[in-house]
Amino acid sequence: MTKDINNKVIAGVCGFVLCTAASLLLVGCTDSFLDKEPDERTVIDNVDKVIKLFRASYPDTNYGWVCELSSDNVMDLNSVHLPASPQAKQEPTHYNLTSSGRQDDEMFCFEPVKSSTSSDTPASIWTGFYAAINSVNEGLQALDKLEAEGATLDSKFLAARAEGLLIRAYSHFILVNCFSQAYKNDELSKADIGVPYVTEPIITVDDNYNRSNVTETYKRIQADLEEGLKYVSDMNYDKPKWHFNVNAAHAFAARFYLFTRQWDKVIEHANAVLGTNNEVLLTRMFDYSPLDDCTYLSDYANVWQDPAIYSNIMLIDTYSTVLRKARYRYGQGSLVARALYYHNSPMWPRWVANPSIFVSGLGGNGYGSYYPAWISEQFQYSDKVAGIGYAHTIRREFTYAELLLERVEAEIMKGMYKEAFQDIATYSESMQKFSASTKQSYAANGGMVVITEAILNSWFSRKTATNYNCFDDWNFVTNMSPDYVIPAEAVPYMNCLNYFRRYETNFTGMRFFDLKRWGMEYTHEYGLNNVKYTLTWNDPRRALEVPQDAIASGLEPSRPLIVDSVSTEKVLVPGHYLTEMEEND
Repeated sequence: MTKDINNKVIAGVCGFVLCTAASLLLVGCTDSFLDKEPDERTVIDNVDKVIKLFRASYPDTNYGWVCELSSDNVMDLNSVHLPASPQAKQEPTHYNLTSSGRQDDEMFCFEPVKSSTSSDTPASIWTGFYAAINSVNEGLQALDKLEAEGATLDSKFLAARAEGLLIRAYSHFILVNCFSQAYKNDELSKADIGVPYVTEPIITVDDNYNRSNVTETYKRIQADLEEGLKYVSDMNYDKPKWHFNVNAAHAFAARFYLFTRQWDKVIEHANAVLGTNNEVLLTRMFDYSPLDDCTYLSDYANVWQDPAIYSNIMLIDTYSTVLRKARYRYGQGSLVARALYYHNSPMWPRWVANPSIFVSGLGGNGYGSYYPAWISEQFQYSDKVAGIGYAHTIRREFTYAELLLERVEAEIMKGMYKEAFQDIATYSESMQKFSASTKQSYAANGGMVVITEAILNSWFSRKTATNYNCFDDWNFVTNMSPDYVIPAEAVPYMNCLNYFRRYETNFTGMRFFDLKRWGMEYTHEYGLNNVKYTLTWNDPRRALEVPQDAIASGLEPSRPLIVDSVSTEKVLVPGHYLTEMEEND
């Protein structure tokens, strides 16, 4: 990686020129900042100011909607389809719904997004995460300067540096998984375009930066991650769940090593958080019983997004209207809803959605489309009388449940089937952590059953018309790497993992990453004629295209084989102000 990559602008906001983090703290590159008093941290000359800067340096961009729309978790409700409920009359239907914006049509059809750079678009991910990286680099550079001047490298100093390195590693990890092909192996991924790994504050505009390759990007992520892990501490945090606390650092490490198939390290870092006593672990998984007292969608969201609950490892506050977008043309209906919710299984033996989803506040848009409460908004008023302000979506970025399923995958790949089943059973049992009255109600109506080895080895053993998310074999993963082999005896375990993981990560965007790293083929059907768009394992469209202005400025596109021209037309960006959602939605 050459020096010029690190000191040049990576296409950002406001004509794709990033504001300096130290002076503006990335509040936005609009003229409004001229009306503000100079920030007290303009000169970052001590560790306390760096700590404050890092507090404001977490990416506030949500990649969930973009990645969901690019995955098999979302369908076009205007295409001809069957109803979501298998109990309904099975007559094909379609709607005439509008999308939330032309950018959603572009993303669903796997096209470059040229119509918008507003929130919940690829451009917002690109600019938002590089803005976070730029801010962090300001702080890390300040720490380097303080060290050169003889500052004491005490625990406070080292913990601050660790946080900065972890934010930088995490931000590049999301970028490379969005805008590049999935990691294959070190040799094969040298042929895939990576993302610029920026390690110094951006200070000038220049188009002489390059994207290197996926292998190089991952190696640099790993270097920052492992250096951060050496000194990570919660000592600088008043509210640890909003930072890379110790558990979050290990959870991120487990996810990184999962994506690079370093199975022993996945287990090592998962164990550092989960422990090895599954009885204790079960007590730390999400508890559904507080949802009994919820009425509105926001009530459910407050429970799911509560930093006080054990199961949430790390939360990130983002500007996003993902829940609103799920109420338009593209959503979870028909067979998508069945794969996630509306189906019979040996674990809930009736044709209804898993009760835990309903308890968590599953809602619809009136057209058979659904979404979970954990993506519900927290609304920040700028003018309460006018009812306008900013929509925040709290991301549960790392949780006990997802980390447990990551450990399951590593155990499967190591042939540790006994341990894998124990963890699968713990996850299954955690889905029944209801209050006594709710559990009794479910039992009276068919109940819920904790998975058994018999269920795993029968229902998850092969693909049928009604056991969704299952395959006869997982040979498709060898497309990603010749040394990525899933033997026949592991197939029921991987099918079960895929089944639970798709549910657990619903509407987080992680499904898109899983489809890419497993090399799964999937299809979108668009419009009344059900035009099919299929992504094979190596389709260049599996990498989101970078912002059009960035390409026009000289950045290498994500899809060089299919890009023939670039529009340089400027697009008006909608304002941030939004009206409050109805409380009972």
